Amino acid sequence: MNHPLLTHLRVIESSAFVAAPLAGLTLAQFGADVIRIDPIGGGIDYGRLPLMPTGRSLYWTGLNKSKRSLAVDLRRQEGRELVQELCAATGVLLTNIATSWLSHSVLATRRADVISCTISGNADGSTAVDYTVNCATGYPAITGGGSVDAPVNNVVPAWDFACAYQAAFAILAALEKRRRSGEGSELKLALSDVAFCSLSHLGILAEAELLGRERESIGNYIYGAFGRDFGTADGRRIMIAAISAGQWQALLQACGAAAKMAELESSLGLAFKNESDRYEARDSIAAVIAEWCASRSLAEIARVFDEHRVCWGVYRTVGDLLASDPRVSKAAEVFEQVDTPGVGRHLTAGTPVRIGAQPRGSVRPAPWLGQHTDEVLLEVLRLDSATIGRLHDARIVAGPEEDPTVRNGPAGS
Repeated sequence: MNHPLLTHLRVIESSAFVAAPLAGLTLAQFGADVIRIDPIGGGIDYGRLPLMPTGRSLYWTGLNKSKRSLAVDLRRQEGRELVQELCAATGVLLTNIATSWLSHSVLATRRADVISCTISGNADGSTAVDYTVNCATGYPAITGGGSVDAPVNNVVPAWDFACAYQAAFAILAALEKRRRSGEGSELKLALSDVAFCSLSHLGILAEAELLGRERESIGNYIYGAFGRDFGTADGRRIMIAAISAGQWQALLQACGAAAKMAELESSLGLAFKNESDRYEARDSIAAVIAEWCASRSLAEIARVFDEHRVCWGVYRTVGDLLASDPRVSKAAEVFEQVDTPGVGRHLTAGTPVRIGAQPRGSVRPAPWLGQHTDEVLLEVLRLDSATIGRLHDARIVAGPEEDPTVRNGPAGS
């Protein structure tokens, strides 16, 4: 579901892959009118896996819900000028596709208070993606049983996600500045800056700089506290986290382990009320918890843990999640069933933000390429039907695409 808080905002988005599309989706989920500029036939990520049998990308449709699409030939000057006019009319551009003709300086000649947000791989403009940035963070060397010689990549593009939300926030901050001062803003955001700033925020950079040490690879343990995965008697796997004092006490009570932990504290000369001491003794603590879990079924553990309010979870596949977790269902507040053209009826998410009892609007399915071409040209640029018809005849614009397996022409760039 979406919140109708930004219905006054219109954004032009020229994007591909994750960070910029997710930033646009975030704004759209709060009611902004986000208009995608799509090359005729689709951009470089339009057919990205996973695909439906129709050829429709679940990746692309997932990131482009609640947006409008205008299909235009971006290789031709008239098509580029149309996009520039749209940016001037709306006053906000979000992009991660480097093009000189969409630079802030060019757009500012058409509208002085324009806001542009450009996402790049590195601050110098050189190419990088989440995975090439992540390898430089040091995380793959300490993820799971990873090392510098045998790194373990994280399959979640976490830096893309963080970058997307930073970009959405930066655009709103720039809008507030424009409201107060009448000035535009040129916003630049590098994926690598987001990642390395995150290392700073979490103290990891300072740890290496000031303490001269690197994080060790600790498998599935939680760094700095107690937590790890454990097996059950019926072959399931669960994750337990005991980070706060309350979570630690809940775990001890549920497992009846207070006496054994007191013996461990005495023998090791540690005080498990301290988070750092629990971390130091993690292997000894885990041995006690592992024995308790291994003698009980998942159902029994669930009953006891829930009764004592232990912080825990069950390892599942995505299919298991859909089938059995009430947090992901059509009854969950942030999910609903939608019909996406070329995909069918399926569960989809709106914004996870809840704002009191304020009602939220429905999620709109991702558009066909060019589904809103005529609508946008008429509504935003005030072009008449004859002019729009001429643009179609000249193949400057196109849409709507009716079959995702049929392209209207070669992709632009």
